[in-house]
Amino acid sequence: MNGQISDLSNPKELLDSLLDLRRDICDRGSETFTQWRPFIEQRAFAISAQNLAYYLVLRRHDLRQLQTALMPWGLSSLGRSEARVMESLDAVIQTLGVICDRDSRTLPPRPRLSAFFRGNRMLERQTKAVFGETPENRSVFIMVTFPAEAATDYDLVRDLLKYGMNCARINCAHDSATEWAAMIANLRRAEQELGRSCKVHMDLAGPKNRTGEVAIPEGKRLFKGDRILLRRDTPKTSEKYPIQASCQIPEVLDQVKIGAPVWIDEGKLGTRVEKIVDDGLVLEVTHARTKGERLRPDKGINFPETLIRLAPLTEKDKQDLDFIAYNADIIGYSFVQEAEDIEALQAELAARLPDPRKIAIIAKIETKRAVQNLPELIVRAAGRQPFGVMIARGDLAVEIGYERLAEIQEQILWLCEAAHVPVIWATQVLEQLVKKGTPSRAEMTDAAMSQRAECVMLNKGPYVVDAVKILDDVLARMKGHQIKKTQQMRELQSWQP
Repeated sequence: MNGQISDLSNPKELLDSLLDLRRDICDRGSETFTQWRPFIEQRAFAISAQNLAYYLVLRRHDLRQLQTALMPWGLSSLGRSEARVMESLDAVIQTLGVICDRDSRTLPPRPRLSAFFRGNRMLERQTKAVFGETPENRSVFIMVTFPAEAATDYDLVRDLLKYGMNCARINCAHDSATEWAAMIANLRRAEQELGRSCKVHMDLAGPKNRTGEVAIPEGKRLFKGDRILLRRDTPKTSEKYPIQASCQIPEVLDQVKIGAPVWIDEGKLGTRVEKIVDDGLVLEVTHARTKGERLRPDKGINFPETLIRLAPLTEKDKQDLDFIAYNADIIGYSFVQEAEDIEALQAELAARLPDPRKIAIIAKIETKRAVQNLPELIVRAAGRQPFGVMIARGDLAVEIGYERLAEIQEQILWLCEAAHVPVIWATQVLEQLVKKGTPSRAEMTDAAMSQRAECVMLNKGPYVVDAVKILDDVLARMKGHQIKKTQQMRELQSWQP
């Protein structure tokens, strides 16, 4: 059934189409859930996994014509069915049955009111398990990335907590356990002083590929047509390749083919592989601003069309877990791509903690493969412990293409709501405000739309306290207008005389 109805005005044909759709969802969704069942230890999540399986089948159909056909009858068009797939279908079917004078006993029973909104309650429960009690004035949590100064500047930490921070993020790619401990000590002191609670989220660095040493003529900027030798080792003087950079994870270069795109510095510098040589890859610059781009060390390298196979847990990550396991409430898992990656982290936690299921895991979705495998990632993680998803829009945009970012972000939000797991809206939220003190119009709108997630993340910067204040106010205002995708019909006063 592809939502194709010959007569939009015929309620009986519409009802039959819905019943066909329901049977397909039940049959195929149950098959998927049966495959997932062995991985589900948390009994409550079984209901969420069943709904996720149903949702995946639902979205394999093109329902646009069916949705249009439902609208003139004053019925739900199923556009808000993520958290309650079968309940939404059954409610529409029962009401349409009345219109068609169909014996209700021949149709699926109308869901009880408590069952209809059960998915919403389960999402709230899972969000609480990850982030704690919901803030009083808004429904979305605020996460703030701690700068290195948070280890020594108690006033900064206190102000962040005072003005709305609910979760402190520590990026383990920077600093050391000594600084991390000092940051957490400042946070706990501020909690005591202010009478507020705040979760600690610690990000594993993961196998983030970056440029190492760089050799380039002084003052040289890169333009289209220039060539870079991306090396396995330290740059060397060369007349043929005067522009060189080493690759911090050199084994990646063995997995890249001629013609593959390579992006450097969060997509600012676009290249393609022109040639493979003994020393590495010869890259031709394909995208750069008219004024040129700088090539600098310690800048991210992305291979969006290459399936890079690397263990998501590095030796550094395993060492850091010795600290993280006993000090963090939430672990941010970088570059997770497959279900086995989840099991690898769970095994490391089990080796360190008597009950590793109490600590929450956040999967950072930043590659095509992570998007493709998201249902399996959710089931393997949320089936055992508190779990959430971060939409890491920086790397994700480079990996999938900027033109697809909004589309994929929406799909991730829908899928996670179907599984009743919380989402973190991350990367460059109020970035200009955080860095320069004045927000752009576009980023204010982006911040308002983060109401569709359960948590929004701010990066570090000199004006981050101001950003927390403004974000707290924006989210409090948006609470009266929107919950997830649902518009709240609050009284509008803007046009009243």
